[in-house]
Amino acid sequence: MGFTEQEVEWLMDETGVNRDFIIVDMKWYYNGYLFNEDATDRIYNPSMMLYFFNRIINEEKVPKNIIDDNLKIDYGRLQRLTYNKTNREMLLQIIKDEGIISQIQSKFSIDKLYRDHYFVSLLFYLGLLTIERPTFGGVQLCIPNYSIKTVFWEYIMELAQENAGFAISIAELERAITSLALDGQAKPFIDYVVHNIFNRLSNEDLKNFDEKYIKIMLLGCLFHSNIYVPTSELETNTGYLDMYLMRSPLLPQVKYEWIFELKYFKASKKPTDTDRVDARNQLLNYSGSYMMKGRNDLKKAVILFVGKNKYELFEE
Repeated sequence: MGFTEQEVEWLMDETGVNRDFIIVDMKWYYNGYLFNEDATDRIYNPSMMLYFFNRIINEEKVPKNIIDDNLKIDYGRLQRLTYNKTNREMLLQIIKDEGIISQIQSKFSIDKLYRDHYFVSLLFYLGLLTIERPTFGGVQLCIPNYSIKTVFWEYIMELAQENAGFAISIAELERAITSLALDGQAKPFIDYVVHNIFNRLSNEDLKNFDEKYIKIMLLGCLFHSNIYVPTSELETNTGYLDMYLMRSPLLPQVKYEWIFELKYFKASKKPTDTDRVDARNQLLNYSGSYMMKGRNDLKKAVILFVGKNKYELFEE
């Protein structure tokens, strides 16, 4: 069940939602669901929409929390569903690829959840995945919206902390992200992540360590703060950005936004000058897009990660 675009518009008119307090892209946060291959219109999550509108009506201001804390319930479900290694590894791959090609099973029992199609189907029925498009012999499933992506990021961060036995220092991380936002300095943030998180990952986590895993960990760290709305693979007219740190709509005083170009090299293979030039050229190509070109508030950085505890940082 969900609300169509027309129903959302009607609901705002009917309940008197003040549109001046809607300063976020509701479609990006709450829309994206498609439950049938033949459906033509994607729908909004009704629970998310009612939460958002209820906050506006009751508080008569821009809601402080754009994402409902009750989404943490879905995080708890993920913990219970990934009790075995097979499901954990599959979920990690889904998060890294932001989707999966599968068949949707209409009937299954709980004892079959370790099988790929059944586990993926349950994620679909829970609203953690949705249909992107039909494919030959199955469907391409994707993560519906930004709100659900944050559930997955939280899962990865919590899992890494549990496996490696460390805890994130929120105060220290917040200071590092504040340096990004107000000082235009990326080094404090990357230093914190490399030395306090990457360097402490367990052997189990290191098996999955690659560019995509690094990106998820960075996104999870940034989401711990309310300063940025971090996104990955943002489409521009010149390609897809590895990471874009957009200022929170609630914090217009944030001085700098960022784009990151990320590369990962195993400890046994250090980056060459060619690797550095190629990464910089990619960054300059993306920063020349219509969305990014000529912006004085935009900072750019190439980050070359080497193994789990070294990196090279080049800021533009």
